[in-house]
Order: sequence, then structure tokens, then C-alpha cells
Amino acid sequence: MAGVPAATAMQPDRARPLVMLVGAPEGSEFDWTARVFAGFLGPRLGAPEPGGVAIDVRNMPGDGGHAMLAALGDATPSGATIGWVVTPTLLARAIDRNDPGLSRRLTIVGQVQREPIAFVSPASDPLDSVQDIIRRAGEDTDAVPLGTPPPGSPPHLAALRLQELAKIRLNIITFPSNAAARQAVLAGNVSAAALGLSSVIDAVRDGDLTAIGIAAKRRFGLLPETPVLDEAGIPLSAFIRRGLAVPVGTPGDVVAMLADAVRAVAREETFRRQAEAAGIYAAWADGPGWRAQMELEQAALARLWQTEPWRSSSSG
Repeated sequence: MAGVPAATAMQPDRARPLVMLVGAPEGSEFDWTARVFAGFLGPRLGAPEPGGVAIDVRNMPGDGGHAMLAALGDATPSGATIGWVVTPTLLARAIDRNDPGLSRRLTIVGQVQREPIAFVSPASDPLDSVQDIIRRAGEDTDAVPLGTPPPGSPPHLAALRLQELAKIRLNIITFPSNAAARQAVLAGNVSAAALGLSSVIDAVRDGDLTAIGIAAKRRFGLLPETPVLDEAGIPLSAFIRRGLAVPVGTPGDVVAMLADAVRAVAREETFRRQAEAAGIYAAWADGPGWRAQMELEQAALARLWQTEPWRSSSSG
């Protein structure tokens, strides 16, 4: 197998597994996506051990994901350490932690998942649409409490971008986690919520939540009846993108071997079906392509930060 020599180079000690850093607590939704991916990636890396390379998922929660990203950038670039990275989280931490070179300390291997941001409302008293949020906010800023996960999370950034596009002050209420924001909208404590599709798709399928809009330019097969914001003249496309990165300086043959493996995972039918069942799309993008998209998104977030800083200087 062509990948064997590189895999061996990644594991000078055969008893030591490949380490994958994850910037979230064990058991969280973020952690779940990483562990599912690791289960598919390891066998794709081939020898040195039967069944592929063992991957040791190490959780490094803290500082909104910045702690893990900084540790990944500082790791020895031998190929023994990889990281499960997410945008726009990586880009937002570079801005709100005043670490503009953060992404430049990483070599982006490739994207494997893409998840849209969905706007949902309680099924017992649903809003008509995202446009309904904007219209009612124009009449009374407090009329429609819009829940999101913590400041600087991908759904929160999407809500801020919606506010910017609508030129209306929205009543955005942040919660400490995806689960807390989801529970708030399920309980009717907020009129709507912006969350990653994977966080709400089961509740939508079960009829407990109503999907009132997806921040994208085209409809999705998972929820084909749900309108996308672009259809109503709101050009908001907001996705959570996940994939792999390594420290800058990691040998090129190792990066290439990892990229081949990540691409193979993204195209594996079992992985694709499992992702779609959870509201996520398996979607390959190579490192340079994802990097180019990151640069555009970081520039947009930097402009947003100037007018709507999502984290105060006293935030922990």
C-alpha cells in the first residue's frame, strides 16, 4: 500500500497511536463528529498495525477552542499530531483572541464535512419564516428572542451576519452550549434559534421544532421543503466546515498521505450515509481550496468584528 511508509513515519513508536486533538469536551456534539471521523480515518492509513493506525482522540476544551488550536500549531511537525479543525471557529478565534497568525501555524489538510446553519422555531407556536423575525424586530427589538450557542460560535456568528444584512437590531440571546440553546427553543423560552442542522434535525423530524430557514443558496435534500434564506433575498450562506490540519512543517509526504485518506473518507458511502442521518454533508475540499475559502471568510469576520464585536475584552 502506497501509504504505508508515510504511516510508519507518523508512528516511530508502533505502540503509540496517532494523536488527534479536539477542541471540545468529551461527549459533546463536536467531540462526537471528531470520533466518528477518526473511526473511519484510522483504517484508511494502512499499516503499521492490522486494521490501520490507532487514533488517540484527545480533548482540549477551553478558551472557545483556541487552546487546542494553539497547541496544534505548537506541536512537533512530525506527523504524530493532527487536529480536528472547524471553521468559522478557527477564524473567529484568530480575531477575538488577537492571534492573527493562528491559521498560518497550521497546514490545512482538507475538509471532510459541511453543515448548514438552520433557523428553527417551536412547533407548538412557530414563526412563519426568518423574514418574520426581521419584520417583527423592526417593530419591536425585543419581540423575537433568537437563541444561539455561545458568542463566537458558528451559529452565533450567523445570527450576527443576519442582523448586519437586515440592518435591524435582533434580540440575540446566547446560551452556554448547543444543547442549552436547543432546549431553550424546544421549551419555548425563545421564539427561534440558530443552530447547526445536526443539533436540530432529529427534533424537526420528530415534529418538535419547525425549520423556518436554512442559511444557504440552495435547498438541501435532507429538508427539501425548508426554504433557504437566499430565496427571500437574504444572501446569507453560513456553514460549519470540519476537517483536518497539522502543524506547519509537517513533511509533505505525510500531508499528502493524510489528504488522500481524508478524501477517501469523505467519499465512503457508509460515512456519507451516517453523516447525512445526523444532518451533516460529507464534502471533500482540498487544503488549498479550503484555505482560500478561509481567507475570504476571515476577512468578512474581521469587518464584522469592527462593528459588532462578539466577545468583550473582559470575557473569559
